[in-house]
Amino acid sequence: MLLEMMSVSETLVEWLTNHMDGLPRELIIFVISLLPILELRGGLLAASILGVPIVPALCICIIGNILPIPFILLFIEKVLEWMKKTRLFHGFAEWLEKKATGPKAEKIRKVEFLGTLLFVGIPLPGTGAWTGALIVSLLHVDRKKASIAILLGILLAATIMCVITYLIPWIIRQF
Repeated sequence: MLLEMMSVSETLVEWLTNHMDGLPRELIIFVISLLPILELRGGLLAASILGVPIVPALCICIIGNILPIPFILLFIEKVLEWMKKTRLFHGFAEWLEKKATGPKAEKIRKVEFLGTLLFVGIPLPGTGAWTGALIVSLLHVDRKKASIAILLGILLAATIMCVITYLIPWIIRQF
């Protein structure tokens, strides 16, 4: 299951990089880093595929991943309320709320700061800054604490993904 979801992410990254061909590489990785599901992880993977050097790739992907977070923290509850009132989005809003307040959410609630940091920072399918921000918003975690935990989680994810997408391939090329 985990490998399937990772494969789906890689497929999405490849599809996006192919369909945004002609745009500057930096814009492609910025857009990928803004998107839920892919986020910074997908951005760094795309950066590696596109040959963007690590330092600019890291800066662009971190900024792209951070940018939507304040909006999620501030407005997601109002957006979900509105979505529940519409026939088209009602089911999706219910599903999203259920996902955000499910078993993963309880783990975050117990250890708010560290739980949020690790949830955002460990690059596994279904985790990341978007989902972390959604969960802490719906659990009414202090926004200042949550913002710091999410930022540190993004930095942890960036470190892990740099090792996976840049360091390990570089070491392999050395042999």
